[in-house]
Amino acid sequence: MALTPPDIDRLAQLARLDLSADERGRMLTDLNAFFSVVEQMRTVDTAGVEPLAHPLSAVQDMPLRLRRDAVTEGDIRDAALRNAPDAQDGLFLVPRVVE
Repeated sequence: MALTPPDIDRLAQLARLDLSADERGRMLTDLNAFFSVVEQMRTVDTAGVEPLAHPLSAVQDMPLRLRRDAVTEGDIRDAALRNAPDAQDGLFLVPRVVE
């Protein structure tokens, strides 16, 4: 799938980027090169390959470094609400943005 200059213009508009003609050309080249690599990766047969938890676990035994799921901070709600511009009943109050 190759991108075209109108595709780059649309992407720049969505990202709110003001690209010069030279930047548009480089962006087109770079993105098409990226998609070319993605297409090459899609052709690799990965059937029967187990996912790795760590890249090195394919060549050596790598235990997962898991920590205990423990609370490390107590109730900090009041401290967090002190920084809020407006709060009520233990909740942050924010202005309505959708009618």
